[in-house]
Amino acid sequence: MTAPSILAFAGLCVLLAITPGPDTFLVLRFSLARQGAGIAASAGSALGSMVWALAVAFGLAAILQESAELYRVLKIVGGLYLVYLGVAAFLASRKHSRAVQTEPRRTSIRSGFLAGAVSTMLNPKVGLFFLAIAPQFVPHDSAALVDTLLLGAIDAVVACAYLVVVAMLAARAMTWLKRPRVTKTLERVSAGILAALGIGTIALAASE
Repeated sequence: MTAPSILAFAGLCVLLAITPGPDTFLVLRFSLARQGAGIAASAGSALGSMVWALAVAFGLAAILQESAELYRVLKIVGGLYLVYLGVAAFLASRKHSRAVQTEPRRTSIRSGFLAGAVSTMLNPKVGLFFLAIAPQFVPHDSAALVDTLLLGAIDAVVACAYLVVVAMLAARAMTWLKRPRVTKTLERVSAGILAALGIGTIALAASE
């Protein structure tokens, strides 16, 4: 691939990264509890993106394009996972608001990383994005496997960098806004958005 092609693809990745989606709200959700967990969720999402790039590079994601039923099932499973994350976050927020603690509630880095990775790996749109876009940037006379993985790495780095910035800004905002009522409201709003995204994904998949 040429340098202009790589820059053009990176620019496309930037546009996609700044478009709010499940990964953005997931990172916000974890960042409200702990900056490290939000950054870990960003890294997990990047890993999930690389898994899809691998799948496309080896031709596995083509199955999703050919099988509408498999695509629908994967979307429903991903939607259910988002609903689970939203409900779990809301219940955790309620439990935290009722508890008397001297230290703020902590969320593990491991849970943030796993949530980011699983959420992205259960999003078939990521795989279809690579399946549709990669051929536009990979020359026919090149090593398709290597070039596809390179595109996947570029997308993962761009998305991770943007999400890390989101996580740091969210954590900084929460450091500034330390009032428990504000924290609880923001956590529940982010949890509600995750659940709503999941329900919307399920509804769209069921209507297809």
